[in-house]
Amino acid sequence: MIDYFTHSVIIDDIVFHDGRTLMGVLGGGGPQTAFGMKLWTQGGVGLCGGVGLDFPPEAQAWLDGMGIDTTGLRRDPAHRSLRAWQIIEEDGRRTQVWRTQGATIPTHLALKPEQVPDAYWSARGFHFGVHPESPNLRIMQALQTRGVAVSVEPFREASRPLTDRELREMLTPCTIFSPNLVEAETLVGSGEPMTLLRRLTDAGASIVALRMGAEGSLVHRAATDETHHIPAVKTTVVDPVGAGNAYCGALLVGWLETGDLRRAGMYASVAASFLVEQHGLPTPHPQMRERAMQRLAELSDAADCYMPRHCASA
Repeated sequence: MIDYFTHSVIIDDIVFHDGRTLMGVLGGGGPQTAFGMKLWTQGGVGLCGGVGLDFPPEAQAWLDGMGIDTTGLRRDPAHRSLRAWQIIEEDGRRTQVWRTQGATIPTHLALKPEQVPDAYWSARGFHFGVHPESPNLRIMQALQTRGVAVSVEPFREASRPLTDRELREMLTPCTIFSPNLVEAETLVGSGEPMTLLRRLTDAGASIVALRMGAEGSLVHRAATDETHHIPAVKTTVVDPVGAGNAYCGALLVGWLETGDLRRAGMYASVAASFLVEQHGLPTPHPQMRERAMQRLAELSDAADCYMPRHCASA
């Protein structure tokens, strides 16, 4: 049984500033999100998206090792797997350059309701990334109609201001909306974090998780007006790419399984901490959940309630 699922797969070929390379790294929002989900649930986690017959066996082995269901991966004999150069500068800046060209990109990144496996329609939650100007409203609305909670994050900053109608159409079907600070400002204008949260919930979001990098995150629920500041887990940061995806997957699971927004935020912060410790995905390990629980215990004392006028105990 699949309880949660996510979408999109890219194979990354990483080039470092000193000429070193790391080829064939499993990436894209899907596997990173699936990691965050699987870290905190005993239920089934599935992955959708398009791949070619050249999908690396090492990538499949990682998915199998994590126990990720790949029934939703469409293996297309006519198109190769999505592949991109990831060029990393000495200061950590990263530039993505597609190696894949043409129709393969939209073909593999598409997710239509008819491409979702039957077993996935009974899932509790789904997370994916969207282009703010052209979100996949069709899949969001189809899942919402079936009672599946939808979590959304922007792929990138908005390239133009959204109209009130466009913003509401994107936010209303979401159970959780999770932008970073810059993405939020391109959607609703500049402002303090609490101002951004208010603007997004006023536009229709039910729960907003505002990701702030090393400063942690703010999670806010419109129905109760509760807001919690969740610190980032202290760890050695090697590569932050994928941390946001893992955060979102864990947050969705945490919210649906506990109903406790503060605890869900801590689940998310812990999941993100595992992603930043290496390039690519963490190696599956039988003690991973135990390590996650240790980090959760350490984080629990630091996570606090954050309010615009006062700070109450959570």
